[in-house]
Amino acid sequence: MNFKKFKEFSRLMFNVNALKSSRNNFSKRAFVEPPSVPKEKLQISGFGKFLFLIPVTTFSLGTWQVKRKFWKENLIKEMESKLKMDPLPLPDNLDDLYNMEYQTVRLRGHFIHDKELFLGPRSLITSEDHKSGGGVFSQKSSGSGYFVITPFKLEGREETILVNRGWVARNQTNPNTRKEGQIEGTIEIDGIVRLSETRPQFSPEHKQGPFLYRDVPKMCALTNADPYFIDIKFDKNLKNGPIGGQTRVTLRNEHMSYIITWYSLSAFTGFLWWRQIVKRVPF
Repeated sequence: MNFKKFKEFSRLMFNVNALKSSRNNFSKRAFVEPPSVPKEKLQISGFGKFLFLIPVTTFSLGTWQVKRKFWKENLIKEMESKLKMDPLPLPDNLDDLYNMEYQTVRLRGHFIHDKELFLGPRSLITSEDHKSGGGVFSQKSSGSGYFVITPFKLEGREETILVNRGWVARNQTNPNTRKEGQIEGTIEIDGIVRLSETRPQFSPEHKQGPFLYRDVPKMCALTNADPYFIDIKFDKNLKNGPIGGQTRVTLRNEHMSYIITWYSLSAFTGFLWWRQIVKRVPF
């Protein structure tokens, strides 16, 4: 009797162990990682490759603008350094002046005051030389005014050139208000070579009155001068006359805005290309 109970108990334990074993096997099979499937290789269509040219091209344009910015800044420094050089004698062939802009030259002759013109309105350009002028400078330094353009007959030569004698206030455009500054006779002056300006987009052509921009050919036609233009340097000894030294190096330098524009477009289009072509994320 005991033997039969033992036999039944053994059979029951065997069934329990078998059930546990089957559960464990099922659990292991349930959590076994599926066999790895090789990922599909990314395929970019020809059109997708073509679109990639957009961020690449805009990035290249941004880099080109960086180089242009450094070139323009170096050119401005070079021009500013010319302003500080010692004056050169006036060349025998005045056409050489077209290749000498911002170079200081020395010339001798006399002014033809009865043919003076005005360019403006303009604000007074100041520098350290002006500040050393003292009271003569400070009493006229406020508000806007005009540049006085006067023909200058060269001594011992046939040519007459135009000279920007400097800035005067609005209430000094009449020569009678600055008689002391209307220098007569032969003098020697130092001036900076300037070229004619192109007419700004929205500026009318000159007909009468003050010139709005440095239109050398038209000024020469009115004064019978030759087509050469000089900005006279500042002379602190000149009393009650135009304030010279009205030269500013002006070159368009908008490259930083172009740099920001092109690099921003490159980053934006590059992100869109990666999102739509590589990741294929729908909008």
